[in-house]
Amino acid sequence: MIRSLYIGPSSACFELDNYRPYYAPSAFTVLLDGAERGRFDSNVFSLFALKPDTQYNLLLRFEDGTEDSLTFTTGTETCALNVRGFGAVGDGVTDDTSAIRAAIDNLPAGGRLYFPAGEYLTAPLSLHSHMTLEFAEGAHLLGTTDRSAYPRIPTSLCDLNSGREVYFAGFEGNEMDMYQSLLTASYAEDIRIIGPGCVDGNAQNSDWWQVFRELPAARPRLVFLNRCRDVVIHGIHGCNSPSWQFHPYYSKNVSLYQVRVTAPKKSPNTDAIDPEGCDGVNIIGCRLSVGDDCIAIKSGKIELGRKLKQPAIRHTVRNCLMEFGHGAVTLGSEIGAGVRELSCSQCWFRGTDRGLRIKTRRGRGEDSRIDGVRFSHIRMEDVLTPFVINMWYNCCDPDRYSEYVWSREKLPIDERTPYLGSFHFSDIDCTGAQVAACYIDGLPEAPIGEVCFENVNIGFAPDAKPGIPAMENFAKERCRLGLYLENVQRVRIKNVTLTGQEGDALIPVNCGEVTEE
Repeated sequence: MIRSLYIGPSSACFELDNYRPYYAPSAFTVLLDGAERGRFDSNVFSLFALKPDTQYNLLLRFEDGTEDSLTFTTGTETCALNVRGFGAVGDGVTDDTSAIRAAIDNLPAGGRLYFPAGEYLTAPLSLHSHMTLEFAEGAHLLGTTDRSAYPRIPTSLCDLNSGREVYFAGFEGNEMDMYQSLLTASYAEDIRIIGPGCVDGNAQNSDWWQVFRELPAARPRLVFLNRCRDVVIHGIHGCNSPSWQFHPYYSKNVSLYQVRVTAPKKSPNTDAIDPEGCDGVNIIGCRLSVGDDCIAIKSGKIELGRKLKQPAIRHTVRNCLMEFGHGAVTLGSEIGAGVRELSCSQCWFRGTDRGLRIKTRRGRGEDSRIDGVRFSHIRMEDVLTPFVINMWYNCCDPDRYSEYVWSREKLPIDERTPYLGSFHFSDIDCTGAQVAACYIDGLPEAPIGEVCFENVNIGFAPDAKPGIPAMENFAKERCRLGLYLENVQRVRIKNVTLTGQEGDALIPVNCGEVTEE
């Protein structure tokens, strides 16, 4: 059965209804009104170069001879304009900034700005409400390496009328100035950025990755959405951002469909998709391989969490392929307002350091509550440690090495103490693990509420090498460690198989109720 994820005026995205991680049961050919439009092997597939307000008949023909079909009608738009009509050259040498800005400024509401094949060198661009950017096959938006072309955006400014703060910028959970991102939308709605072209931050040809600790403001993102709503990013290949690639920031109803994100393995802080303090984020059919976390869900550090009290809520991650990164799906560590209602299903993690990765610590605050996290129908291949829940994270803060952070004593619970609730992992198959099957380490004064594993198989690589499962002070190297859980109130294990571990399969330390079936 086919279901539609997104149907716009000129592109559409569809998903096969099954429980398989990322890949379809078999390859299939797509026909549109009888004409072949490509061959696909993943559960999510896309069509581009469609005509607005047009009915299409979609037919899928599978290798086994079965077929499935769907009729759909594309959306409407007010107009579609070619960026070259405003003077953009697209030769990779000419600075096209002025031409593209003029095109965006003059695009009527509900219109689409079309980038044909070419390389468009540009400084940062600002988007407005009710618009679409379309990058055709072979279209390449390329960020300039000239740092002076990136304006410095203030954290906030005071409204001259009311005296309230108006927010514009932030990074890694803090309110801080930043350089403007390559594509920025602020307080806007109804925006589409669609592919199959490329948006390239071009950091590999600049020094953003080398001098970031010396800069007076945070590095730009590739795409930054500040307090926006109803945004769709479809089919784009995003790459080589100076820092995080796609950063929805205190936004609502943001969907990323079949987006591909790449950055070199050693590029610093090049997370693929980092929704922060957002309500309603869909990340479906995406393929991610970067130098840091693939997906990192955030809600600010303690100060921002206290001030805004906006948790990350109603997030769905489905049918994604994560091919390299420190963590495939990460929560934190900047989660001062917490995370609720997260579902991750039908994903394939390949070669990441960790599968699920939760990072928090003392000092994230009492509003930092994570609860209702569910992972199901996941395939992990050569993931060093499939499950990490770490309440001792020791990175990114001035007090990271303080006794308050590392003390194993049972400290008083106060306004700085975070809380982790229930975590359910089911129908998950992992092969080629090396460091640990799971490493779950709660606080003695605030044990993790509940961890459930059901229908989970984890096999270790025969040539496994030792490593650090979680970033914490005085961490020890581990190798083929079983299910290690410390300071958890309830542990429930049902139909779980481990192969190749050294020592006991289940290692509960200072845990409450432990049941194993």
